[in-house]
Amino acid sequence: MAGMIIIAGTLDYASQEARDGAVAAGRELQEATRRDEPGCLAYTFAADPVVPTRMQVYELWENEASLAAHFQHPNYFDMRTVLGQFERVGIPAIAKYRCDLSEPVYDRTFTPRADFFTAE
Repeated sequence: MAGMIIIAGTLDYASQEARDGAVAAGRELQEATRRDEPGCLAYTFAADPVVPTRMQVYELWENEASLAAHFQHPNYFDMRTVLGQFERVGIPAIAKYRCDLSEPVYDRTFTPRADFFTAE
């Protein structure tokens, strides 16, 4: 069985103003993607709180099919256009990850766990 797909990474902009402009300009498309695209569990393009010119990208898709549909959806093309209107630097560092197992970070005692403990 295929797992969820996480897309995570960063986009770097030429200035904080460019980054902030891209974040603001993409807000409506982020909302539309979450609302209108089946299988979209999270879709966030947000200002990095430490690096003033960096945008953090985080997406969570139910499965490969929902991500493939997103790549054909007008929201995807429109978001690329919006983000491209602001001067970026460097090469985007964005990757996808297939997750075949997920579980809470904290166990029943609210202890954070690095191991996968529910499969025990």
